[in-house]
Amino acid sequence: MTSVAQVTSYSRPAVRALIVAQFATIGGFFAVLLLYVGRMTSAGVGPTEMLTGAYDPKDMIPFGMAGLNPFLWLYAVVGMLYVVGAVLALPLAIVAVALAARERAALPRATRSLLLAGAIGGLLVLVTRFTPPLLDMHRWWMD
Repeated sequence: MTSVAQVTSYSRPAVRALIVAQFATIGGFFAVLLLYVGRMTSAGVGPTEMLTGAYDPKDMIPFGMAGLNPFLWLYAVVGMLYVVGAVLALPLAIVAVALAARERAALPRATRSLLLAGAIGGLLVLVTRFTPPLLDMHRWWMD
């Protein structure tokens, strides 16, 4: 029996954290998108009416804005993921692609695929975030 440790040139926890960060920011964007479309559909209004202030996203929090309300904390986490995704999508994608290219032989295929899927998804979300239809959603959320 040998006790030789298998040495990897990358940090597995760091790669996992990178993958989680990529998909969390993508998930934050899609959560805000679903809230926006759901609020618009339930109120029966268009994107221009959503910007009037009558359909504030904070009004959707059940049980109000109390500090002990778990829905408020969920709203805060989604909001932070949405904002952080706008700032970190490009750096996360660059790091993921560089890591997948540099450690091609050492990374398992599934990990490489997740890194590249997160990079592509993050960049697509970043580009679509600033298209004219979704700029209204961005203004609505950041109000």
